[in-house]
Amino acid sequence: MHPNAELIERFYSSFAAKDAGGMRACYHKDVVFSDPVFPHLEGDRARAMWSMLVARGKDLKVVASNVSADDKTGRAHWDADYTFSKTKRPVHNSIDATFEFRDGLIIKHTDRFDLWKWTRMALGAPGVLLGWTPIIQNKVRDQADKGLEAWLRGS
Repeated sequence: MHPNAELIERFYSSFAAKDAGGMRACYHKDVVFSDPVFPHLEGDRARAMWSMLVARGKDLKVVASNVSADDKTGRAHWDADYTFSKTKRPVHNSIDATFEFRDGLIIKHTDRFDLWKWTRMALGAPGVLLGWTPIIQNKVRDQADKGLEAWLRGS
């Protein structure tokens, strides 16, 4: 297995074990992370986001698959099952990740998933009816960013 594939495996093994420190250790100091909820996080904010998610994900289950990498890029698929804390609704999120590497660490991490599908699971009827709209999707992003800011102030 390529060392960068091993790095991705280590990242997701740490995630599954709720070991935020292990996850953070896989990231380059200048890492850039993005997904549909957090469109652009750099460095400490990206690392803090994982710490927050691991700490808050009491029933979080993570399974990674199809990990591959070469000297420059990598990819993986991962599934997350958890209860969304605000609504107590179950969520199964299916995510495709891509990675870029520098100095033996992850420098860029991009997760892709269907935000409308996520809103339908996490928010229930409002997500079903309006989860596709920019109003709801931007509200989800805004609330997530406020949660991360509060986490950063408290940590």
